[in-house]
Amino acid sequence: MAKPKTQFVCQECGYISPKYLGHCPNCGKWNTFEEQTAQKENNSLKSTRRMDFNGKQAKPELISEVSYDKENRFETDSDEFNRVLGGGVVPGSLILIGGDPGIGKSTLLLQISGQLGKKDQTILYVSGEESASQIKIRAERLGVEGKNLYLYPETDMGAIKSAIDELKPDAVVVDSVQTISEPEVDSSIGSVSQVRAITSDLMSIAKTNGITIFLVGHVTKGGAIAGPKTLEHMVDTVLYFEGDMHHSYRILRAVKNRFGSTDELGIFDMQESGLEEVANPSEVFLEERLKDATGSAIVVSIEGTRPILVEIQALITPSVFGNAQRTATGIDRNRVAVLMAVLEKRAGLMLQNQDAFLKAAGGVKLNEPAIDLAVAIGIASSYRDVGTNASECYIGEIGLTGEIRRVNRIEQRVAEAKKLGFSRVIVPKNNLQGWKVPNGIDVVGVSTLSEAIKIALR
Repeated sequence: MAKPKTQFVCQECGYISPKYLGHCPNCGKWNTFEEQTAQKENNSLKSTRRMDFNGKQAKPELISEVSYDKENRFETDSDEFNRVLGGGVVPGSLILIGGDPGIGKSTLLLQISGQLGKKDQTILYVSGEESASQIKIRAERLGVEGKNLYLYPETDMGAIKSAIDELKPDAVVVDSVQTISEPEVDSSIGSVSQVRAITSDLMSIAKTNGITIFLVGHVTKGGAIAGPKTLEHMVDTVLYFEGDMHHSYRILRAVKNRFGSTDELGIFDMQESGLEEVANPSEVFLEERLKDATGSAIVVSIEGTRPILVEIQALITPSVFGNAQRTATGIDRNRVAVLMAVLEKRAGLMLQNQDAFLKAAGGVKLNEPAIDLAVAIGIASSYRDVGTNASECYIGEIGLTGEIRRVNRIEQRVAEAKKLGFSRVIVPKNNLQGWKVPNGIDVVGVSTLSEAIKIALR
């Protein structure tokens, strides 16, 4: 009897090699190859044919003849969840939710399932990790009603497809994709081959039958969803559920969304009764700020369509080592290094022998250029040991020559600052044109970094 042909597959990126490799040439990871039986080509080709539960196959159509419902999104009772998805759930979409173990992914999806069930949507909750009684206990604690919500503890993909065919639900939750097995794939559960085959099957079901499918993906030690590229390239939407296990606040962030913005985020508070929405996250991020603290600066950042006020904290201390440290949490470390170089060259601050520690308070991650001015003011405040005005915030991008460059959506930023009770906002001078400053707040335009520091720290 002929020996089955084997191959080695990287468990990080899915790269296939005929022999074992210690270092993956595709993703650069070490010791990630696993020996698997090579799949027959005819089986793989057969499994990729799209066909709905009625036996109807997809065929080429003129784009002018394709029909769709313009109002096809359906909303949950969670405004934060709807915002991150771009305005609601799109039928037939494949949504992946990843996050650290115990962060609240199953809790979020169980609450969403209960909300959709109240709207006469039929939901099938497939769990490969818990029994039906365990899910029932959590549902009662969260106050989730059982209307139109079916629980199905199963790990066999063939049985799951049969259950979907029989029930014909509006939405399916699979918790989690790493626990489901595809009988036709000869590899261990959770491997790249298994995850690829299962996701392909679920994608075909979603697209051909208009069923929304939520996938839960585990996160690896490196912080990426297990089988990252395999999953993220195949699904429509990728959501990351982030937070600190020692704090109650959770952030739902979209990193890929074919039906909406990838900059949106939703804020939740983990309570005993489940996840509760945080309607005004700016108050959360600012509630513990000390008055007249040195190294503290407030910025109005735009996350998707939402303006959020965040406190940027900086601590500048003399270095005791040969090379000064540059540490940043929630802010790009390279951006901090560039801003400190501009401060030293253009504003006359001697920072080359100073350690710098910066963070965005509240666990939020800030990436846009408009935070530059607040970061620079925070660094200058800590270096000079002069506190900033507690009723003042800073918005602007800093160029390498020390100029303050204009930013987008200045009207929304200023309106949010006024809403939170701030009396003055320092903005780029070029942003003062083309709009009317609202009453009750002072907007100061600056053109250089030195000018901004002089006004903020006088």
